[in-house]
Amino acid sequence: MSGTCTIDLNRLPRHVAIIMDGNGRWAQKRKQPRLFGHRAGAQSVQNIVETCREIGIEYLTLYAFSSENWRRPEQEVSGLMTILKNYLESELARMQKNDIRLMSIGDRQKLPDTVRESLERVIEATSGNSKLTLNLALSYGGRDEIVRAVRAISARCLQGEIVPEQVSDQMISENLDTSCMPDPDLLIRTGGEARLSNFLLWQVSYAEIYFTETMWPDFRREVFLQALLEYQSRERRFGRTGEQLLCE
Repeated sequence: MSGTCTIDLNRLPRHVAIIMDGNGRWAQKRKQPRLFGHRAGAQSVQNIVETCREIGIEYLTLYAFSSENWRRPEQEVSGLMTILKNYLESELARMQKNDIRLMSIGDRQKLPDTVRESLERVIEATSGNSKLTLNLALSYGGRDEIVRAVRAISARCLQGEIVPEQVSDQMISENLDTSCMPDPDLLIRTGGEARLSNFLLWQVSYAEIYFTETMWPDFRREVFLQALLEYQSRERRFGRTGEQLLCE
């Protein structure tokens, strides 16, 4: 595990979430079409997934395609769907070999049939794996997710199962797409932008946030480990004082 000697493997974030930004700009700087950058970005996905699995991170959520991305030019959307389908089909054997479980969040029904079928097939095939959970955010928007959770809870109120006073943080969390996993401890955004872009708005309330100028196609193991070092240098207080933490 070269390159991990300065990382405290006992203080890793359980859940890392990444906004994979910069593919298009990376390609344009090289006078290539945007899809050239997306294809290069798929190699970074493979590299970061392998790194997470190797060092022992339990959950990795990747913002692969937002609900707003459907507004992009049809040719780019179609190309992205092809890249996604190819990734799913080519990585299944590697996921099985490395004990990686695939999950997804977002509105899966909006995906093209062939992509959705490939996604569901890999999710089912890897459902028994436990070394790393790779969670792809596809056709995903944080506000849409919260709206769907509120609707589900409201329906229970109307049916008399619960009263409004019973609605709690935990109940909302249990109705989100990520109900079966812990909230992210670390949120990384590549590509030089510094915003959340409608990603995991509820779940990242107490996540450490790391922004990097590195474009996603260049975001590989060593840059990722640097983000983990930065994470480990921070004091996570969750509303308490530093003195309180010292007394624990």
